Parts: sequence; structure tokens; C-alpha cells
Amino acid sequence: MKETAIVTGASSGIGAVYAERLARRGHNLVVVARDQARLEALAERLSGRYGIAVTALSADLSRDDGRDRVSAMLRSDEAHSILVNCAGVGAKGPVLQSERTGLESMLTLNVNVLHTLTVDAAQAFASRRRGAIINIASVVALMPERFNATYGAGKAFVLAFTQAIAAELEPYGVRVQAVLPGFTRTELFERAGVDIEAIPPEMIMDAGDMVDAALAGFDHGEVVTIPSLADVRLWSDLEKARASLAPHLSLRHPAARYAAGGGPG
Repeated sequence: MKETAIVTGASSGIGAVYAERLARRGHNLVVVARDQARLEALAERLSGRYGIAVTALSADLSRDDGRDRVSAMLRSDEAHSILVNCAGVGAKGPVLQSERTGLESMLTLNVNVLHTLTVDAAQAFASRRRGAIINIASVVALMPERFNATYGAGKAFVLAFTQAIAAELEPYGVRVQAVLPGFTRTELFERAGVDIEAIPPEMIMDAGDMVDAALAGFDHGEVVTIPSLADVRLWSDLEKARASLAPHLSLRHPAARYAAGGGPG
């Protein structure tokens, strides 16, 4: 049985590249986004070039009915064994200059949708003891003070959630990966009203290069892949430092530095 990959946000940018790369690897596809015309053009191109089956699914994932259609596919058809969560939007400015409704909509797509589909895929794949989930996070998860707070917090959720669910799924033979791109040349900047030309070009990666690096990390078994990071020891050191905190995070007594009267005098 040929595996089928479901790719959200597939009409452009990172999602479209993932669809092409997975098609090149021989996977059938379900490509999901709101833009039906773009999806159909992508499906026709990929099926013709790679001889695979491609289903174009027009769905608004911010709506329950859109999410439910994808969830039903994940749960009902055993051929669906790969989920790539690329659907998302960027921030249009700092929180203090943003409409609350816009921030909430961003969280719905970047966090709630990803969470729902990942849980559905995790449960379905675990029952079959095979499958893979790839979640697109961002390097802002590691430096939240430097970007829109809501966007950064959402991507930090994606990172932490992916690491946790990866550990839970490992005994079931299901692979999970979080990808943390930096600035990537996609339409996201234009949609967010950001002038990409204002960003130093040496900081911007082409989407094709980003996805190729991410898939190489996936092939190497990485749970977290940072495509720009040359020295993996930097990430390993961060993870070791985080682990070293564990014995100190939940103890019976408060730390001596918080004892009554122990503050500045």
C-alpha cells in the first residue's frame, strides 16, 4: 500500500514545497488549503510529473467543518500515514499595535488547528503502529522577546507539544518532528504586510532549501530540526541545560533565596 501524505497550507510557500518533495519521494498526496484553484493546479502538476495520486481538498481549517474533514481522513483511511502541518499565518506587528481578534485568529490557525490535527493523527497512527507527523514551528520559539509575543508563544507551544508527543509516540513506531525555520522566502511576509527586502538577505532562506534541510533532518531521526544551525552542539547544550533543571523544579520547600526576610535590605 502506497503511503499518502496530508499537507496543510499546501497552496503556496513551505506547504507547496513539502508537497512537491513528498511527491518526488513517491507518496500520494492530499493537499489542503482554502485556494481551490491553486490546489488543483498543484495537483495536476504533481500527478503529471511524478505519476502519483493527488487529492485537492479545499478547506478552511479555522472552521470546525474544515478541520473535521481532514480529521476524518486521518482516522478512517489507513493509507494516510503522514501529516505535515504547514498551515499558518504571521503577525502584522507587535501585540500593542494589533487587534485582539486578529491575534486570536492567528492562535486558532497556528496552535489550535495544529493541535487538533496532530492529536487525531497521533491516535490514528499509534493504533496502526506506523506513521509520521511534521509540525512547522519557528526559531522565534527560542527567542520570544524579539518578535510578536502571541506569534512567538504559539510557536513555542508547537515546539513543546511536538517534543512531548514525540516521546509519547516513540513506543508505537510513530515519528514526530518539529521544524524551526528562520526567515524563509514565502508569501507569508506579504500577507503580514512585512517588507522582506528590509531583512538582510543573508538571513533569508529559500523555501526549497529549508524543506530539503528539514527532510534531511527527518531522515536522520531528529525530533527538532533547525535548518540554519550548523553546529548541532549548540542545540544539544541547550537541551542538556534544560534537562539539568529537572531535579530542581518541583521540591517540597521553597529555595532559600525566597525565604522570608531574605530579600534586599
